[in-house]
Parts: sequence; structure tokens; C-alpha cells
Amino acid sequence: MVLATGSETTSSAGDRRARLTRDAIGVLVILAFAVLGYLLFPNNLALLTRITAIALLVLSLDLVTGYCGVATLGHAALFGAGAYGAGIAAAHFGVTDPIAMLAVGIVAGALAGLVSGVVVLRAHGLPQLVLSIAIVHLAHEAANKASGWTGGSDGLAGIMPDAVFGLYPFDLWGRTAYVFGIVLLVVIFVVLRQIVRSPFGMLCRGIRQDPVRIRAMGGSVHGTLIRMYAISGAVAGAGGALNAISTQVVGLDSLSFTLSAEALVMLVLGGTGSLYGALIGTVTFLWFEDVVSAANPFHWLTIVGALLIVVVLFAPKGLYGSLAAALERRGRRGR
Repeated sequence: MVLATGSETTSSAGDRRARLTRDAIGVLVILAFAVLGYLLFPNNLALLTRITAIALLVLSLDLVTGYCGVATLGHAALFGAGAYGAGIAAAHFGVTDPIAMLAVGIVAGALAGLVSGVVVLRAHGLPQLVLSIAIVHLAHEAANKASGWTGGSDGLAGIMPDAVFGLYPFDLWGRTAYVFGIVLLVVIFVVLRQIVRSPFGMLCRGIRQDPVRIRAMGGSVHGTLIRMYAISGAVAGAGGALNAISTQVVGLDSLSFTLSAEALVMLVLGGTGSLYGALIGTVTFLWFEDVVSAANPFHWLTIVGALLIVVVLFAPKGLYGSLAAALERRGRRGR
């Protein structure tokens, strides 16, 4: 009995070390690509910062869609809440410290996620999808009508963030914004890795697979999904705040249905139910879109559509999901 317990403890400690090693490798890979992007594209850091902000949106979408199985096409409402929250705090209330603006965006996104979750989770399947679409359209129209606060269709300007920690001002080349965004992405990624592997994260995966069984076991399905929606909103709000801080303007495109739909496409492209897949899908889609639209401004949507068809047909689990599955099969054959 004692030997078995010791063996189990050793195995558990080994698993924890293996997970920590994989997490450390993942963070190092993200930082390596960030440094590579900084060195190779010093004149295009604004695009890379935009990719970072959208990556946070796709990560937040993965939390509710990939890990909880909630169908939604309205996640841009949470991203836009964070962007407008940070922008309004700076333009109307003089909150220009970037960390404080980020905190406001996170809180605004979490509150928007809480409200959206309460509404969206009232239904299932297609009605749930329709409710999420209605939410993003309502948020877009509300921001357009409240032009005194949001700037309406002209956008919210006058956002002038201070230097980070009073030492690193936001320059015209976007270097400070880029580094600020990468640090934010890494911190949130590490936190989310812990969340999805926690008992709470395991419960969310169980709800995605069989909510009836989880309910029969005494688990709170609705309460768990609401909490995850709030967490997802906080992550999306952080992305929106980063976008407002880096561009110093917030437009209605932050609340557009198109952004919600593209975020879902990026998630499917990379692979649902995987934080790495969300990052890979975002970078691949936005980089491909930028390159193809510059090379062929008239037919780039056709080329992007063809790419998506190829990925869905030949890599149905997404780029990362299909690669991970292939490596797992090869490892089994090797053993």
C-alpha cells in the first residue's frame, strides 16, 4: 500500500514537472516568435500589436467555445467593451496610465461577459447562436447612438496613454506598444494554462462533452459556464484595451459582427480546445490576410477562402490540432 502511494506521488510530481516544462517551452516559443517579429518587421509593429490584441480575443473565444462548447458569434461585444472602457476612461475621465486603462478594460470586458453569458446561456444550439449575434449588433448600435461618449461612427479619439511605469513612452514606431502587448499576452497565456488544467477547467470540459451527466453528478452547469464567460470577457477586454492603448482610437469596428466571425474562423483554423491552436490560428490568418491583400487587393478574399477550405477538408482539427494528433499517432506507433 505504501509503495503504491509513493509510486502515485512520484508519478504525480513527474506529471507536474512535465507540464511545467511544456509551459516553459511554450512561453519561450512565443517570446522567440515575438523577438523574431520585432527584428524582421521593425516598420510593421502596429500590425504585430494588432495581431496580439486579436489573439487575446481568440483565446477568450476558445474558453467558451473550445472548452465549454458554447456556440457564439458575438464575442466582439466583449472585445469592444474593453476597448471602449479603456478609451472612455482616458478620453473623458483622464485615466491615462496604461496599466489603469488595461484594468478598466478588463473589468468592462468581464462585466460584458457576465451580461452576455446570462443572455446567451438561456438557449442552446441555433437559438444560442442567434442570441449571440443579437448581442453584438445591439452593442454596435448602442455605441453608435451614444456618440457623446463613444464618438459614434467617427470613433473615439483623444486617447493619450502615459509612459509605461513613467519610463517607456508610446512612440510613433509602436515599439513600446508591441512589447507591452507581448508581455500582456504571455502573462494571460500562463494564467489561462493554469485555469484550463485546474478542476474548474476540467469541469468545463466535462460540460462540453456531457452536461447532463455533470448535472446528475451534482455539478452546477449554468454557474460554471457563467464564471467561464466572465473570465473570457476579462481576456477579451484586455485585448480591446490593448488595441485602444496602441492605436489611441476606438472605432465601431471593435464591436462589429465581422470581427466576431473572423475570430471564430481563426479559432477553427488553429484548432478549438487548445490555447496554442488559438494563437497559431490568429497569426496564420492575419498574416496571410495581410500578405495576400497587399499582393492582390481585388481577389484576396477568394484566396483566403480557398485556404480555409483546404484546412477544413485536410486538417479538420485545425492546424495545431491536426499536427498534435499526427505526432501522437506517430508516438504510439513508435512505442
